[in-house]
Order: sequence, then structure tokens, then C-alpha cells
Amino acid sequence: LPARGGAELVRKLFGPLGWSRVDAVAVPLDEQFPEWGDSRYVRLLLEGELRLADALRQLYVLLPVLDDAKHYWVSPDEVDKLLRAGEGWLADHPEQKLITSRYLARRWGLTRQAMERLELVRLAESDDLDVESIDNAVDETADTEERPVPLAEQRRTAILAALSGAGASRVLDLGCGQGQLVQALMKDVRFTEIVGVDVSMRALTIASRRLKLDRMGERQAARVTLQQGSLTYTDKRLKGYDAAVLSEVIEHLDLPRLPALEYAVFGSARPRTVLVTTPNVEYNVRWETLPAGHVRHGDHRFEWTRAEFRDWAGEVARRHGYTVEFVPVGPDDPEVGPPTQMAVFTMTAADETQKEAKAA
Repeated sequence: LPARGGAELVRKLFGPLGWSRVDAVAVPLDEQFPEWGDSRYVRLLLEGELRLADALRQLYVLLPVLDDAKHYWVSPDEVDKLLRAGEGWLADHPEQKLITSRYLARRWGLTRQAMERLELVRLAESDDLDVESIDNAVDETADTEERPVPLAEQRRTAILAALSGAGASRVLDLGCGQGQLVQALMKDVRFTEIVGVDVSMRALTIASRRLKLDRMGERQAARVTLQQGSLTYTDKRLKGYDAAVLSEVIEHLDLPRLPALEYAVFGSARPRTVLVTTPNVEYNVRWETLPAGHVRHGDHRFEWTRAEFRDWAGEVARRHGYTVEFVPVGPDDPEVGPPTQMAVFTMTAADETQKEAKAA
């Protein structure tokens, strides 16, 4: 079989999976000319007593991982396929990151989504809990009548309420990802212009599919725009909007890059209202299956306490002519606060007058 990474990688992948014997031998390019070296193929012999279905699921995932050349378009449903085939072994595999990345053709957005879900599975299984008890990395369209409302849905509800309260009709979703918030905004006719911005073209492609832009009517299509852009650079296309939303975005940036984002949003684009949501690290102790000292997702560069978030937001508001209020999202624990904290920035009257004068 083809094995990009050779016999050593084959042993790393199959060795932890319960086989009593894993023999992987590199196949030379030509046995008559050993100086030519090895080919990218190995001869693999597996021996052991495994349930047949388990062995087949391992092969279903690991053979294309070793081949490392997906021969078809990798869509988001591949994440579900990977998790189904990896049930019972992938969450604890020492090479989980490599397996996930290669299986999903190194599509970072899908890889991150799969690894977050695998981590939640691992943590939940360790305490025999439902994955949904940790956070919102589950199917958010599932029936919620008998379960708590997912945190992601509570965030969107809070954001929509704050936008409505601010009287916003033209809205920027900065760091829109796969378009969940844009989709929610499209359902409310009060929002007449919606712009989703993300640095990832793959995320924007997924968002476009989620929104069915290619099948949307002309009137609806005129309300929404998806565009690529980095939030740490000024962009004249983002000026003149009523509101901007940064939902679960800032924690994905390295701290030294936050001032650049601050200026691009508050100093250059200057919408009248800015909403920022971010995890409250103090609440992490309430996730019983989240190990102490761990952030909620592997890609988070930091998670702030309520005091740290308030200090940052207060300084941003002071420097750029905004006032700021704080809104809890999710259950507001009397000791550790809510799971998500939201800052609502509103441009001061003097700055808004100055902005309107410049526009005129």
C-alpha cells in the first residue's frame, strides 16, 4: 500500500490500536538496483484478534491517511464520516492530529472542527457525560426541547437582541467563519445589509453553501455579501456600517496582534456599535470534564477573566470614543459569572456627530 511517511509512520498509526503484530517493510524501487532507494510503498502485515468491524473502520481511515492524496473534494460531511469511523479509537490516538489533518486533506477549518469534537468526545467519555454538556460543538439543529439550549445559540440570540436594541440595520460579521450568524441575521428583515468577513476562503465557501447563495432570490442576495479580509488590517470596505460583531474571534489572535485589530475596527472602520463576545475563563471550572488549566478549544491563544476583559474593553472604549456595557451570555453563575461575556460598545454622541460631519 502507498505510505507517505514510510514504514515508521505505518507502525505509529497501527501500533497503538491493539494489533499483536505490525510488520511494515519498505518496498524498494527496484530490487536489482538497491542504490535507487525505497519507493513510497510498504508491505504491511497485521495480526491480532480484533472485532472485524473495528479493524475495517481503522483501515477505512488509515489507508487514505497513509496515501495522503484525497482523490475527491473534501466537504464538511467528511468530518462526520471520520468521527463515525474513528469511534472508540481516534479520540485517544497519539497521532490524532496527523490522522485528522491528512484525512481531511489538510483543510484547517475542518481539521480544527474535527479535533474539537474529538476532544469533547474524549473528555465526555472519561466521565460518562454527554458531549453537549461541555459546549456547543455538536449539531445545533438538534431538538433542544429536552436539552439545554446550546451556548452558540444563546450567543446568537444575545447578539441579535443587542443589534436590535442599537437600531442597527447594516451589520458587519467580522470573523464570520462558516456563516452561522450571517444565516441568523438573514432571517430578520430588520437587517437590510449584512457583510460577512473572514480570512479563510474555505470558511467563506462553506458559508456560501450554508446560505445557498447560488439559489437565493435576487432581493435576498442583495442583502448579503461575503468577502475575504484580515481583521488586523484596515479595510476601507468596512467603513460606514451601523454595527460590527466580533463573536468568539479575539481569543484566536495572539495577544500582540490585538492592537492591530483594535485599530482596524474601532479606529478605522468605526461602526456606531461594536459587539465583542469571548469565553469567560473563570467559568471553565463548571465544565466538569474540562481539565484544569485547559482552554476550551485548542486554537484559543488566551481566555480572559471578567476583570481582564473589562480592563481591555474599557481601554479600547476610552481610546476610540466609545462607551461600553457588559452583558452575560448563558447562565450567570453567582461565583464565576457566565460562560460567555459580551461587551457592547457604543460610539459617544460627540464622536458620532464628528463622524457624520466627516461623511457629509
